[in-house]
Amino acid sequence: MKDQDADIRIYVACLAAYNNSILHGVWIDATQSVDEIHKDIQAMLKASPIENAEEFAIHDYEGFEGVAISEYSGIEEVAELAEFIEEHGVLGGELIAHFNDLDYARETIEAHYHGEYSSLADFAQELTEETTQIPDNLAYYIDYEAMARDLEINDVLTIETSHNEVHIFWRH
Repeated sequence: MKDQDADIRIYVACLAAYNNSILHGVWIDATQSVDEIHKDIQAMLKASPIENAEEFAIHDYEGFEGVAISEYSGIEEVAELAEFIEEHGVLGGELIAHFNDLDYARETIEAHYHGEYSSLADFAQELTEETTQIPDNLAYYIDYEAMARDLEINDVLTIETSHNEVHIFWRH
């Protein structure tokens, strides 16, 4: 169903109307099933001021967290992207943008996600303290910032979604 208030949506336009200088289209909730999106598109085409309109294009989109949707993206692809972003929010969008591949983004978040930290140094400190017995007299000499840099070079991927919000993934 069309939803003006949906967070993740696409604006689908009738190309027959568009080619005749008439703006005719609808905003559609992209988190619906593929079949529901197609039903909304068919209803829009049926209501077109141009008889027997059949072709459509995506002319705008919102809520995809920076992921680009092309004019002729497939509805199946749009629905999959919307579902992933609805579930994972900004982090989902950032992962898709980083990998430019939904399947790889999905695998990364499902199999390699370690958590959210205020910084990579905080992660390095937690990891060290959980895995190593540190004598009290040496604790002040540990450089967690340097450890964080080494981790990022060799072992982890970080995605920063806002200030003091860093998501950590073990590299594949």
